[in-house]
Amino acid sequence: MAQQAQTLETQITKTVRLNYLLHLPPDYNPAKQFSLILFLHGRDERGDDVEILKRHGLPKLLVEKPEFPFIVVSPQCPSDSDWSVELDGVIALLDHIALNYAVDLARVYLTGLSMGGRGAYQLAALQPQRFAALVPICGPRPDVLRREERMRALVHLPTWIFHGALDSMVAVDESIKIADELKALGGNVRLTFYPDLKHNSWQRTYENPELFAWMLEQKRR
Repeated sequence: MAQQAQTLETQITKTVRLNYLLHLPPDYNPAKQFSLILFLHGRDERGDDVEILKRHGLPKLLVEKPEFPFIVVSPQCPSDSDWSVELDGVIALLDHIALNYAVDLARVYLTGLSMGGRGAYQLAALQPQRFAALVPICGPRPDVLRREERMRALVHLPTWIFHGALDSMVAVDESIKIADELKALGGNVRLTFYPDLKHNSWQRTYENPELFAWMLEQKRR
């Protein structure tokens, strides 16, 4: 018998498990609504000890600035995995936080650094309607963004990309190409690259209050 084209459509149940850090603003009140930032860490912070997330990025900033006015959720990727494998868990975590805390669903922001920057691109391309803004930092280009229809999914998502020009781990050209392609499609995108920085372009980025002021200007319709 000749081969025949077939289609399977079914439902499956999947168990996901992610450790995470949760920051609530000092004035958190369930009667109010608060903006939320979902932060995805880099490769070196994978594992089963969430305390190591505080070495870099937003978790590090929150140690130094506990008065930070956003809700911040920082999941931890298992040591033998990658964000591309854990996106179902990240989405489930975001749903859990939105259901159980006073989240302004019109102001949910997505950011990540290095491996987490790539994960942020992937998640935004798959579910752009979830976020009010995207902030990838020195993130490699994921395969999903090599398809034009996935790039088009980001056109209406305000995006601010950051990268160190001296980065030898992830070439700055990757961010430049993504920004150029989004602009060509009519995207709302900004690109900041630091002439004097290598791979760690996230510290200066997260220490810049202008970034968070810009985030708050973005609101999902």
